[in-house]
Amino acid sequence: MDFASSNINKYNEINDMVSVRRNSIKVTFKKMELKEIQSDSLLEVAENKVLQAFKINQKEIFVEDDGLFIEALNDFPGVYSSYVSKTIGNVGILDLLANKVNRNASFKSIIAFHDGHKFKSFTGEIKGKIPFELTNVGWGFDPIFVPENSDLTFGQMDLKTKNKISHRRAAVDKFLKWYLNPRQK
Repeated sequence: MDFASSNINKYNEINDMVSVRRNSIKVTFKKMELKEIQSDSLLEVAENKVLQAFKINQKEIFVEDDGLFIEALNDFPGVYSSYVSKTIGNVGILDLLANKVNRNASFKSIIAFHDGHKFKSFTGEIKGKIPFELTNVGWGFDPIFVPENSDLTFGQMDLKTKNKISHRRAAVDKFLKWYLNPRQK
């Protein structure tokens, strides 16, 4: 099964999650720069990306889109996480939260699948907090997200530990449960 993304880190995480499961699928990385539509809906963005990827690939494919939703910032950056990461980055997020006591946040992930006929989407979410200081390990927002029941940011965790609890893991598990069950397809 092909996975489309411009982000090799997402592929590495997903491939690790899938490869440790028995009777699973083999995931192939298809590097694609997909346009991100302007939308307040993570689901709409993911579904649009999987349509683009299918047009290029012409066989079943899936994508993953995610966002960091910070309570004190009215769920910003949310669906705009990729743009915010490229522009103001983690330091900018911490600056926006400088005087905020409420550090609650959640990471949401959507896996969108398309085979030319069917669309299926699967959501995963994990709650956590934004620390007061940046940890300089990890990619994306991992250095500034501490999941519930942890003292470490995602960036400070090894891949296996992060992949056991992440938002992406929850979405991948739902996707695989559906995909590997012929009665549900």
